[in-house]
Amino acid sequence: MGRRTSIGLVGATGLLAVGLWPLTPSAAQQAKAKPQKGVPTFARDVRPVIKQFCIRCHSGPSASGGIALDKVATEAAARANSQIWDKVAVNVGSGHMPPAGAPAPSKAQRQALVNWSQALLASCELANPGRVTMRRLNRMEYDNTIRDLTGLDLHLSSDFPSDDVGYGFDNVGDVLSISPLLMEKYLRAAGEVAKQAIVLPSKPAGHYDADALRNTTGGSVEQGGWILFSAGAMVATHNFPHTGMYRVKIGAYGQQAGPEAPKMAVRVDKQLIDTVEVKAVEAKPGVYEFPVRVEAGKHEISAEYTNDYYTAGPPPQDRNLAIDYIEVVQPEAGYDGLPDSHKRIIPPDTAAGRPPIREVLKAFANRAFRRPATSTEVDRLTQIANLVMKDGESYERAVQVGVQAVLSSPNFLFRVEREDSKAAVGPYELASRLSYFLWGSMPDDRLQRLAASGELAKVAILEREARRMLADPKSEALADGFAAQWLNLRKLSDIAPDPKEFPEFSDKLRDDMMTETKTFFDGIVRNDRSVLDFLGARYSYMNERLAKHYGIEGVQGDQFRRVSLQGTPRGGLLSQASILTLTSNPTRTSPVKRGKWVLDELLNQPPPPPPPGVGDLSATGKMLTGTLRQKMEQHRKDPSCASCHRRMDPIGFSLENFDPTGKWRTKEGEATIDASGVLTDGTKFSGPTELRNILLGRKNEFVACLADKMLTYAIGRGMESTDRCYIDRISTTVRQNGYRFSSLVAAIVTSEPFRMRRPAAKGSK
Repeated sequence: MGRRTSIGLVGATGLLAVGLWPLTPSAAQQAKAKPQKGVPTFARDVRPVIKQFCIRCHSGPSASGGIALDKVATEAAARANSQIWDKVAVNVGSGHMPPAGAPAPSKAQRQALVNWSQALLASCELANPGRVTMRRLNRMEYDNTIRDLTGLDLHLSSDFPSDDVGYGFDNVGDVLSISPLLMEKYLRAAGEVAKQAIVLPSKPAGHYDADALRNTTGGSVEQGGWILFSAGAMVATHNFPHTGMYRVKIGAYGQQAGPEAPKMAVRVDKQLIDTVEVKAVEAKPGVYEFPVRVEAGKHEISAEYTNDYYTAGPPPQDRNLAIDYIEVVQPEAGYDGLPDSHKRIIPPDTAAGRPPIREVLKAFANRAFRRPATSTEVDRLTQIANLVMKDGESYERAVQVGVQAVLSSPNFLFRVEREDSKAAVGPYELASRLSYFLWGSMPDDRLQRLAASGELAKVAILEREARRMLADPKSEALADGFAAQWLNLRKLSDIAPDPKEFPEFSDKLRDDMMTETKTFFDGIVRNDRSVLDFLGARYSYMNERLAKHYGIEGVQGDQFRRVSLQGTPRGGLLSQASILTLTSNPTRTSPVKRGKWVLDELLNQPPPPPPPGVGDLSATGKMLTGTLRQKMEQHRKDPSCASCHRRMDPIGFSLENFDPTGKWRTKEGEATIDASGVLTDGTKFSGPTELRNILLGRKNEFVACLADKMLTYAIGRGMESTDRCYIDRISTTVRQNGYRFSSLVAAIVTSEPFRMRRPAAKGSK
């Protein structure tokens, strides 16, 4: 799916077309009000215009663009086909339709048609919360969820295939499928998480049976080990992997005779560790343990028989020492010394013994599934774990296998919203919607408790929690997830300015560009700044290298810090090097790309793709001369290019003082930069400062665009024409609250599309 949502902001901007957005009075009020003088109606203002100017091409099964206007002969039919009016409003409002050379309505007729269409689309009587396809965790969400679930920051998703993108974002359910390859990766990752999270009981670092030991004196190997008949030793050579404390375990027994038991001296190399009496007998051999600190490397461990005894009798008495094995074990640290990941899953032993494995897996599944696991689900997990233990594996290994099963379950990999007859999203599903929107990860314990109590469904509680979560460092996920895709920042890594033209550009500078924009976005979130700072902030964040690139003095070191832009032509997103670089070509700027970026990302009004056969400047087949601007003006003389270029090019030209890497310049070669432009409504302007002022003058259109994109990201589906009402409401709330970022988020999470869903039709699956 493409980046463009189905809601296009028609019109209230001199950049684009005629028309107002939002309407005054509100579109919703207009739609419900009785016809008034000056307020367009379908019968008087819409149907006659369509019949006169549109129906010839837009009727029947082969209707142009798939828009069949012969189906909307009555107002009732028009309301029943609301999706048509979204397209009508966009194309008529932008002047794209009727096509050039065809009879066209007057400006007043065009305005009335656009206003009526907007009022219909914004009418809350048409609105419904929409239906969200069950969403798989995308790569970022998977890593973040594993981190918050286990405490391990493993970044295993780097081995996963890339996520598909729909409506500009990679968390849209309609495009997040699972391939056999991805499922294989999930299974492998689940095993790796379980392995790293849970510590298994220590296994011998080295085990040496009697026949593998070196004997320094006489004796013989028997079933119980090596029998030392006289003073001597059994020796094992072991390579210790690192310096530290180890345990040496020796299996031994004595053939008892005389006044004392056989004595065994244990040495590492020549150093005596301890001497013990071996009172165990052949019928019940003993295990003798010795803690020892050893330097890394190869060392000899010896068990030495030191008190040989023999008498001829009668009866004869012979004291001997039997060595069965020597073993080296790295000691366990005890529960307190276990990693946090282990303790998050397996609680400490109690007086009753080990925690029941069923309870351990139930608690983990509750968190991983982001809802209480059912008895059936817990039964299956317990059965799996019990089978592991039945095969002789340890308790910890059984938990590992259970954890792997949980992390391979669709209930973990997908954000499942269970279908029922209710329109409200369930409490646990609502907690997940909120946490994955703001944190890109699972709900924390507080959210889960509020879901369990039902409190989270209260609008005031939901809004309070959203503000709490924005203040949490985990809200940085909004910059990585939402902002990076809204602003196209993920494409920056693929941009490579020509090193001959721009030798100062480097990978480190590219990283600094990315960091500036993400830090700028995160600063607006954390400090609850106005969203209008995206357009006109007179500050940014930079380190010494980026400041030098910008020609700003007084910034030293690699650390990013807030820097004033007063006295410079920079301000807002449009002067940041990340945006300017990713909207340029390798050897030159691209006013078209820059203009298109503004229309698409700041105004939600992307131009249509170029007509077939229309190439870029280098593919026209004509020798174009002069500056880049002059070449483009020659290019746009082509009638098939002019309609779109007259919208994009003036915006892009105003940014020409920024070169392809975002540096300020006044000349292109020997020619002075001409950064002037004329908008489609005749407004003249020049340079980035005046463009910034124009955009700030259209702040309500920007807020509606931002609300549209953020709501898409928050609920994981593209906007539909019937969502116009909700966008209108969210935008109004933001305006009424001083444009604060938190008011945007609060309006989104308390909106009907976020809290509600359209139930599945009966009989559907």
